[in-house]
Amino acid sequence: MCTALTFNSKNHYFGRNLDLDYTLGEQVVITPRNFRFDFRMLPSLKSHYAIIGVAKIDENYPLYYDATNEVGLSVCGLNFPDNAVYFKPQNSKKNIASFEIIPYILCNFKSVDESLEFINDCNISDVAYNDKYPPSPLHWIIADKNRAITLESVKDGVKIYENYVGVLTNNPDFSMQMFNLNNYAHIRTENPTNSFSEVLSLYPYSRGLGGLGLPGDFSSMSRFVRTVFAKLSSKRENDEFNSIGQFFHILSYVSQILGCVKTDNGDEFTMYSSCCDTDNGIYYYSTYQNRRICAVDMHKENLDSDSLIPYDLIKDQMIFYQN
Repeated sequence: MCTALTFNSKNHYFGRNLDLDYTLGEQVVITPRNFRFDFRMLPSLKSHYAIIGVAKIDENYPLYYDATNEVGLSVCGLNFPDNAVYFKPQNSKKNIASFEIIPYILCNFKSVDESLEFINDCNISDVAYNDKYPPSPLHWIIADKNRAITLESVKDGVKIYENYVGVLTNNPDFSMQMFNLNNYAHIRTENPTNSFSEVLSLYPYSRGLGGLGLPGDFSSMSRFVRTVFAKLSSKRENDEFNSIGQFFHILSYVSQILGCVKTDNGDEFTMYSSCCDTDNGIYYYSTYQNRRICAVDMHKENLDSDSLIPYDLIKDQMIFYQN
């Protein structure tokens, strides 16, 4: 399971927690402008916007988990099991495989508005990348500094939702996640006043009681509520490092701790957290083992190249000793 959000402060930031119980050897990958993308049912692209994000490279193809292009548009795919439905190719639609959603949108478009004509006319097909990587059940958040939408392919077809909160987790579908926020309309950042009874003299005995009732478990619906509350309540400073730090604090509020979420494969935990400064093309990240924030700047590379530029995630703990 995962959590993604978009955040406006000093600049525009986009990132996520990747919560999984296995790793595929993902890396920070820069795709330059002249890397050739061959799509299964759409025309190939020999030139396009440059992209940075985390991906698994397989057969010289970047299978992106989340990414941002050089003009500030971002896309993130999140697990959507039992709800995601992909279809056979349709002659009347622009057919795209699920693993192609992120690169195709980021190669071609500079804003959410610009991408909508394609998204409204697309059919997300059930074509697998290969025998090793069958289609993953996903839904996506697509965002720029002015707008965010959620894209879902379900049994009724492609659904597009305005994502006014700029947050996405996993199941249930996005419309239910938004409706569930009604259950938390009473949550506040200030301490509550006594509305229980005029007969009783009740008082706030601790700071933070305005948040009493926020769900504290690791489920996707609970993480959605906590992330929306934290994001919308968060202070925003006109400073790059404080903005990045605040973004990571929001993600840490919903991160999964090794050993707390058991699956059939073992333990699910937050393998990495990311925050991309989409204005400047800098991808910041930390890993479960290494809490120090690392950064990869796409503009320090040759973006007119035709070869992928990968960076291994730094997973070894780095501790700064002051004495």
